[in-house]
Amino acid sequence: MDLSIIDANVALTLLLLLLIGMGPKIALVPFLEKTRHFDAETQRAVGRRMVITAVVTAIVLFATGALLMRLLHITGGAVAVGGAIILAILAINMVSGPGKKVEVETGVQEDPKHIAVYPLAVPYLLNPVGMTILIVASGEVVSIASAALVLGLILLVGAFDYLVFANIDKVSKRLNPTGLVISEVVFGILLTAVAVQLMVFGLGLLGIIAVAKH
Repeated sequence: MDLSIIDANVALTLLLLLLIGMGPKIALVPFLEKTRHFDAETQRAVGRRMVITAVVTAIVLFATGALLMRLLHITGGAVAVGGAIILAILAINMVSGPGKKVEVETGVQEDPKHIAVYPLAVPYLLNPVGMTILIVASGEVVSIASAALVLGLILLVGAFDYLVFANIDKVSKRLNPTGLVISEVVFGILLTAVAVQLMVFGLGLLGIIAVAKH
């Protein structure tokens, strides 16, 4: 990820990665599963808290990512490989068992404040792709403009998340359960491909494999 030159292509690539890394799609099904017993106002409150927690965590990760890598003596390649492994696990679960959690839950309501932070804000809304991108970007920032670009995109994606989850009761009425399960499987397959690409990117940064440039 080269942030030394800021142009439309870099901005669009970062936006797409952040939409995968902290957009609403991965968190949507777990959110609906975890909050299905709550009333509409509680659902909206959980959604707002989840989004705010994810955005704040994302900003903190971006602000401290480079420092953390230095302190822990790890590289961007290692972060990418680690993120790819976790993302692959999440993606495989999406493909192999959509709706599985609904079947195994006991029906006991969980504390809305707790589930808004974990597991909904992290690792579902701010998922391994987002964490990896933010930590790597933190080490690649070379100017105020590049830092402003990343922060601006975090806030933009966060605003989109807030719009979705603060109105989740209205959004959920328009969702077809069968279509949601199908989209979960399809998106899980696409995320598995993203995990593979992230793994290749990380191994390339580590010098373990040679990555062809297109």
